[in-house]
Amino acid sequence: MPNLVKIVRFHETGDAQVLRIDELPLPEPGPGEVRLRVKAIGLNRAEIMFREGQYFLAPDLPSKIGYEASGMVEAVGPGVDAGLVGQVRSTVPAFPLNKYGVYGEVAIVPASALAAYPQRLSFEEGTSIWMQYITAYGAIVHNGRIARGDHVVLTAATSSVGIAAIQIVKAEGGIAIATTRTSDKRDELLAAGADHVIVTNEESDVAGRIMAITNGVGAKIIFDAVAGAGLLELAKATARDALIMVYGTLAPEPTPFPVFEAWAQGAQGKPFRMMGYTMFAITGDPETLRQAERYVYEKLDSGQLKPRIDRTFPLADIVQAHRYMEQGQQIGKIVVTV
Repeated sequence: MPNLVKIVRFHETGDAQVLRIDELPLPEPGPGEVRLRVKAIGLNRAEIMFREGQYFLAPDLPSKIGYEASGMVEAVGPGVDAGLVGQVRSTVPAFPLNKYGVYGEVAIVPASALAAYPQRLSFEEGTSIWMQYITAYGAIVHNGRIARGDHVVLTAATSSVGIAAIQIVKAEGGIAIATTRTSDKRDELLAAGADHVIVTNEESDVAGRIMAITNGVGAKIIFDAVAGAGLLELAKATARDALIMVYGTLAPEPTPFPVFEAWAQGAQGKPFRMMGYTMFAITGDPETLRQAERYVYEKLDSGQLKPRIDRTFPLADIVQAHRYMEQGQQIGKIVVTV
């Protein structure tokens, strides 16, 4: 009998119910690859889109799924350092999701997509690092060039990326202004380190509130996961030479480009820049990725960054885990244990 392992796949696109736990022969790593014995899996919203067929990469059915896992390297392919065997590592989302996937008891991934993390972290924490912290690092440190005292607006701040961004802003001496739709998450965001929380469903003038918090200066960085019509309000609350980074489109309506706001702010001597952004701008460049990994590792090791886990599920409950993620009520990372 072949050695069988449990791998999560979907044979058709659709809702969470299409996820199946298949028993497959133990895979062997190819050139440049490793086999990771998975201990924990971190879930990401991109995987919902991939499962639904709405992601920028189309699945090759039946398809594996998943960007982030932690565990122990148990085999390496040709061209990979054999010294990796037995080492604890987690995966960096630096590979195509329609070729590799980490949901399961084992995962084949490129050796270049593995990273070490501080040994004091658990497997659950180890799988809750790279997607969120690299995304936030790329916007706030690499592109935003945050300086001590800068005000940074973070929308949809209860997500794992939002929590990571709060921690990075605080580590760099910035002032974190978090937004959330409902007041029931206000205290959680303050406890997570946010200096100010704006509840958008209760605030009629978001731009005015930001300007009041910043004493009329405006925000130096706006890290926006929502987009939509709300982007116009955010653009009114920018500081001179501010950067608006749009990394998500949670809003259901189209996103207008803030032309009038750009003109008005420029006339006041406060021009701003705006750019679309994804983490792959960082992971796609080896040197920039190494800088990001080094930054995150050092901040984790010092305790300035600490992954926040919202809830864990066993692998057998992967469908329920995806349904929970779809609700969007989590504060931090959803993790599946293996």
